[in-house]
Amino acid sequence: MNTIDIKVKGSIRLAQFLKLANAVEDGAGAKIVVRSGDVEVNGTVEQRPGAQLQAGDLITYHSPNAELRFRVA
Repeated sequence: MNTIDIKVKGSIRLAQFLKLANAVEDGAGAKIVVRSGDVEVNGTVEQRPGAQLQAGDLITYHSPNAELRFRVA
């Protein structure tokens, strides 16, 4: 599976990152998928939409249609 690098400056919150990566349509959708346990950060399920991400973090989103992988760059 391919990992897509998403460039950010400094840190970013998980829900904001999912919106930036176009994995979800809006902030409400981001909160729903995170709280439902569909998102992993560095291999661990993360259910806090406000979790801070840093460069190098690997985010996996288990969407209904596919598994998407992103890296904070």
